[in-house]
Amino acid sequence: MNLGISPDFLMSCMAFETGETFSPSIKNAAGSGATGLIQFMPRTARGLGTTTEELAKMTAEKQLDYVEKYFLPYKGKLKTLEDIYMAILYPVAIGMDPGEALFRRGAKTYEQNSGFDKDEDGVITPAEISVKVRQKYEKGLQQGYLG
Repeated sequence: MNLGISPDFLMSCMAFETGETFSPSIKNAAGSGATGLIQFMPRTARGLGTTTEELAKMTAEKQLDYVEKYFLPYKGKLKTLEDIYMAILYPVAIGMDPGEALFRRGAKTYEQNSGFDKDEDGVITPAEISVKVRQKYEKGLQQGYLG
């Protein structure tokens, strides 16, 4: 890939999004219709010239072409693990300070993501959202996972 991003960060995001299966056909458990390595939403897949059904039939290697295509508009902006995960979850948050308020109690976006507010302070930050992705990153650096 020619995205100029850390492959370890991208792998961590895909590990999180696929429940560590790295399956191109994995579906979102909440029923959103999202599918694959970075949980492409149906509308996003169409914008990339495919469908979630087609993505699900691809090999992981082939689906990586669509992962690259998805990230290309953000090239040069993805510096941190949080940036890469925000590109998947909530692209307007790319480049935000990890401790900055992303969602606040009372907003629909907060309610949809309230499970990330572990300290229950009514504010969700990119750092809070990325905790589980960062855990995948740290796990991947342990003995037995390094390639």
